[in-house]
Amino acid sequence: MQLLIVHRDPEMGEALVQMVKTYTRYECDLVGSDTAGLEWGRSHRKCQLLLTQLEAEGIDGLGLGGSLSEIFPGLQVFFFPSYAASDQRLDIARTKIFPEPINGDALIDAIERASISPAVGPDLFHVIDVLQMCCLSRRTGALQLVADKNTGFVFFRAGKIIHAETISDRGKEALYEIVSWEYVEFAYERTVRAPLETIAMPWHELLVAAVARRQEDKANSRRQSA
Repeated sequence: MQLLIVHRDPEMGEALVQMVKTYTRYECDLVGSDTAGLEWGRSHRKCQLLLTQLEAEGIDGLGLGGSLSEIFPGLQVFFFPSYAASDQRLDIARTKIFPEPINGDALIDAIERASISPAVGPDLFHVIDVLQMCCLSRRTGALQLVADKNTGFVFFRAGKIIHAETISDRGKEALYEIVSWEYVEFAYERTVRAPLETIAMPWHELLVAAVARRQEDKANSRRQSA
């Protein structure tokens, strides 16, 4: 498997490359910007996994992931956001998002999981992971989230979730529905603004409530099928 790491800090980038080469059998290259990443992509025949800073000078990880996915179908993407791991309110067992300090064991485990994923399958993220990342990185804009035939939108302003929509609902109920999908594909657009504001609850309370609703729904389903 071929990996590409995109990191602005050469020392950190080299440490990540060395970690991959020491603890896996995979090829790994390092570049320091979106421009260098795209140049690398145009000169290589394959890349199965991109590990990139979410945002840094010369790096827009979300945009780069989309661009390289057009070159390498089936590409999976991991993100290194700038907020601290201690800022996270919810932990995801099979995460693809690694704030600092990076948990090396979790990163290597995630790389190994990526190596056995279907070569042309969708790049799936846990929906809580994506929403929490956008909130903690204080994003403004919109996420489109897709799971099978389901599509939803979540809108942010400076890291606050202010609106959500699905085909059947708006507001908190739409957000709860989106969380129930668990694993999703997503696209982010920073220029899209919410058509209205329907959610005022703090984002971390909202996500905790959504997870609790999901667990309750699962428990009810098990009782009904027993």
